[in-house]
Amino acid sequence: MIFSSTKFIFLYLPTVFCFYFILNKYRLITIGKLWLVVASLLFYGYWSVAYLPLLIGSITLNFFIGKLVSPTTQTTHIILSKQTTLIIGITINLMLLAYFKYANFFIDNLNTVAGTTLHFQQLILPLGISFYTFTQIAFLVDSYRSQAKEYDFINYALFVTFFPHLIAGPILHHKEMMSQFQSRWTLAIRYKNVLMGLFIFCIGLFKKVMIADTFAIWADAGFANGAPQDFFSAWTTSLSYTFQLYFDFSGYCDMAIGAALLFNIWLPINFNSPYKSLNIQDFWRRWHMTLSRYLRDYLYVPLGGNRCSRTRLYLNLMITFTLGGLWHGASWMFVIWGVLHGGALVVHRIWSQLGMRLPTWIAWLVTFLFINITWVFFRADSLEDATRILYGMIDIGSINSVSVDDIPTSNLSWGGHFSDRLIENMPLGLAANLIPLIMIAIAFLIIAQKNAIDLTVKSRFGWPKFTGMLALFSTALYSTIQSTSTVFLYFNF
Repeated sequence: MIFSSTKFIFLYLPTVFCFYFILNKYRLITIGKLWLVVASLLFYGYWSVAYLPLLIGSITLNFFIGKLVSPTTQTTHIILSKQTTLIIGITINLMLLAYFKYANFFIDNLNTVAGTTLHFQQLILPLGISFYTFTQIAFLVDSYRSQAKEYDFINYALFVTFFPHLIAGPILHHKEMMSQFQSRWTLAIRYKNVLMGLFIFCIGLFKKVMIADTFAIWADAGFANGAPQDFFSAWTTSLSYTFQLYFDFSGYCDMAIGAALLFNIWLPINFNSPYKSLNIQDFWRRWHMTLSRYLRDYLYVPLGGNRCSRTRLYLNLMITFTLGGLWHGASWMFVIWGVLHGGALVVHRIWSQLGMRLPTWIAWLVTFLFINITWVFFRADSLEDATRILYGMIDIGSINSVSVDDIPTSNLSWGGHFSDRLIENMPLGLAANLIPLIMIAIAFLIIAQKNAIDLTVKSRFGWPKFTGMLALFSTALYSTIQSTSTVFLYFNF
């Protein structure tokens, strides 16, 4: 069950919403929270019941370790210090993550390097394990720092399992959510929040179903192993994935924020128009903001951050983003992607320290092109596939390599004589990729506008907005019914 499915929209979400507020109306507050926990576990179990015990066990273990490491908890007959207990707790979380996510990767690389033939059972990655593991590691550290001060098991279980964020983030901090779960203000239906929640949910649904899933068709075709690439098809492939990933993940986050708002809960914003960034540092302040915050607070700063020599600072950046790349998956392609971004941040630091600046439009273009190029490594299955696409993007000589017979008739069957004129006056590669390139141009136009949060929060909710919400929902719903929507990309991470 995904957010864009009719089962979620018409059955799961209304049922959970109604029962929760009915229980609250009759002052069954604790039972209402328990209902949300159970409903969230059912939402997770819809994917795989087999990994429910792992999730429940992780929640239980981390809750009690969090209590033990808190300075406010007085313990008698202490065997281990709070610091040692914290290290053990973090280690257990990381070992579980490493086992499920990186064991096969390690064995495969060991076989390659050592020439061995070791075999390890192929493991299915538990859905959302990276997100709920990082969320709980942050809880342990915050507890040790006395920044997490509320220890109620039901509230904690709700904090981890709350279904809008459980499977694909955002990565939460205990302190930013507990006050909301405890507040009596959240117990009654707030119609303004309901309207805002539905509006932003519809924006996210439209992004996912109508835009991301459309780009997925061209991205998947272009990144297929051995797919031939000319100049225009290579650019179509790379830009299609660049926009597929953005509209897929930001669409999911919009739907997550919208669904949570129905319950009067504000999840942290995870995207702030990242493709408007004028430098790579600004990009990481706007893209997957909760992951960026997490890497900064729990990796970069403990390594020394910028409170050290320049050489050490650059090393800290490289370590942080290399590990950030590996967090996305067990593949050297993710490592390469992380190293490239770490290197870009080092270059940006040096550039800034020299006091050098670019005109705004050049700064934006350089930043966007770098992001687009590095997404090729992020998406490609192998270095060979990535270099094939990147070579096509600079192969000017291949502009006219496409024959007329290779151009899909669906791209040229409209317009009568206009189609013939296109072939006569355009490079053949451009004509062959005309439809996806038009869609890419539309995507550029969309990202130049206000983002979903600005449209939801910073503008008045009247009939025009209500009508727009219905139009977005109806269009996306029709597309959902007519076709099978793909799973969100970040479910894989």
